[in-house]
Amino acid sequence: MHPLLKKVFKAFQLLSAEEYMRALERGVAAAIEHERLLSSLDCGTIVDIGANRGQFALVARRCFPVSTIISFEPLGDPAAMFRRIFRGDERTILHEAAIGFLSEVRTMHVSRCDDSSSLLPISAVQTGIFPGTQEISTLDVRVAPLEEFVSAGDLVAPAMLKLDVQGFEYEALMGCESLLNYFSYVYCECSFLELYSGQRLAREVIDWLSARGFGLAGLYNPYYDRRGRAVQADLLFGRDGEDRGGSDEDPYLRYQLRPGTDGHR
Repeated sequence: MHPLLKKVFKAFQLLSAEEYMRALERGVAAAIEHERLLSSLDCGTIVDIGANRGQFALVARRCFPVSTIISFEPLGDPAAMFRRIFRGDERTILHEAAIGFLSEVRTMHVSRCDDSSSLLPISAVQTGIFPGTQEISTLDVRVAPLEEFVSAGDLVAPAMLKLDVQGFEYEALMGCESLLNYFSYVYCECSFLELYSGQRLAREVIDWLSARGFGLAGLYNPYYDRRGRAVQADLLFGRDGEDRGGSDEDPYLRYQLRPGTDGHR
């Protein structure tokens, strides 16, 4: 799809839902690229790690009106906007923290585009592919394992663990390991190039989850650079031996990583 047509189509979708329109009036565009997948699943709880301003949580709430959404966002300004958007929604909870293996204070590398901020240094590869995402400051943020905020009893099944943490996915997953058995799905943005210095790439995330009983079930929203290299995509994992959602007719679950398809940032 031509980029301009893609933007027009997204604008139409955003204007078609009242909750999306209200958020858009505050300058927050719902991440509607996730809607098709989420609407094919059944989730009682969504743990949303890397919530930013609530772009993903908006879509999750639309797809799962009565589910509990537990979100994590360590940056103050995006977290404040998230709270404004979800004010009055008692089933949506926000923790102003990041998830990692250890309880500690770490340096956040704040990007000019704050949803590209990371606990890892922003590399020249990132800024070359995505201009305007360079580091503008640093900030100390709280990092802790998921179990410090969420108990097994909070995870009403089926539960989804979503991660979009700009290169810190592997470490964040390690911080979720003690509760991983209580999730039916893991939905994780992964990179095929090192966009953040020291980040683990998609193959390592796939291997880590595979060793813990989660198989790759689908690839969504791939992004390619101008040279046709695969840069990143959203990967869905399901528990081995269980229904992983979707259907045999869903072309996204048969998707092969290849250049020439529309992606997203």
